[in-house]
Amino acid sequence: MTQPALGVRALDLAAPATFVENDVHEFWRAVRADSPVYWHEPTDRNPGFWVVSRFRDIQSLLHHEALSSARGNVLDVVLRGDDSAGGSMVAVTDPPRHRPLRNLIWSAFTPRVLGAVVEKVRQRTDELIAKVIELDTFDFATEVAEQVPMTTICDLLSIPAADRADLLRWNKMALSSDHADSDEFEALGARNEIVLYFMELAAQRRETPGDDVISTLAAAEVDGERLTEAELAVNCYSLILGGDETSRVSAICAVLALIENPDQWDALRAGHVSVESAVEEVLRWSSPAMHLARTAKADFTIDGHEVREGDIVTLWTISGNNDEAVFDEPRRFTLSRSPNKHLSFGHGPHFCLGAFLGRAELNALLSALVAKVGRMERRGAPRPIYSNFLNGYKSLPVTFRGR
Repeated sequence: MTQPALGVRALDLAAPATFVENDVHEFWRAVRADSPVYWHEPTDRNPGFWVVSRFRDIQSLLHHEALSSARGNVLDVVLRGDDSAGGSMVAVTDPPRHRPLRNLIWSAFTPRVLGAVVEKVRQRTDELIAKVIELDTFDFATEVAEQVPMTTICDLLSIPAADRADLLRWNKMALSSDHADSDEFEALGARNEIVLYFMELAAQRRETPGDDVISTLAAAEVDGERLTEAELAVNCYSLILGGDETSRVSAICAVLALIENPDQWDALRAGHVSVESAVEEVLRWSSPAMHLARTAKADFTIDGHEVREGDIVTLWTISGNNDEAVFDEPRRFTLSRSPNKHLSFGHGPHFCLGAFLGRAELNALLSALVAKVGRMERRGAPRPIYSNFLNGYKSLPVTFRGR
């Protein structure tokens, strides 16, 4: 197995604290330069796995027929063994089952279907920004970033209002923690709570359907058969987890980056850069999902290294999004960056189903900030989340002043 070259300080990439206590961008810069593909040694807690850091290799492997998602697509899950949702949840399903299942889920998330939803997102975001401008100091994470994506996905799924606070709480625990010494069983428990909740809701919607995504999925067929309640539950779990986490974390990172780069905030406010371009740079810069995990189902070679059947392969999109071979001055926040073909929504057959909605939510946020906010100031240190998957912050105290 190939080890990191001399000079690259190997970090434990399975440990959530690694990404808070170290300069991970400097680490990835050194890895890309010296050991762009290497074997991460096993520890007393986890098996070893391959680390892939360059944009071109990640993009190529996201299409590779020798790699499977069925054992899981997140490091925490594949290190523990098979994903129980493999073959049922679209994100962890391989061909031939993947395409018809994906087409079914996609039918609820096309731009045409989401037109009215996006308008509600804009209205809700405008109202939230108008409200916080009146405050002295507030936490952008809780007052704004948490409100829009969770409300939007819950509206799509027609989640009762009384249940939404619990879902948000479980979502936050499922893939990240507020502290370094997090309990992995706490995260597992949160994931199970979400799945159990949706199993009950799916059974209700199958008996009494409504005009919502769950009811639509419950009535549809894949390969001539309806989804089981367990299959409905794990796909709803995937939708609510992805629909909340990525947008929430990206929004917090967007505001922090604009505060720390006032020239870019000025350019956006003055109309010197389009909101659409700014959205793409926020997604690249924040890289909310740091990696995608796969398992080799056959031997293959990458960058001269022999990957064996059964090996875990991790594709670090946070590194690919900062690859100097693709992005000029990648650690410079540049809203006008073009081209900007980042990997924040993945690539290939598992490209994120919620990409359109995620972009729309960021567009609504940046548009509302431009229209209503004159000055933004940080009022305390942002508090990071602890995760080996999510990159970002759980708290960002700020002050906004109106235009």
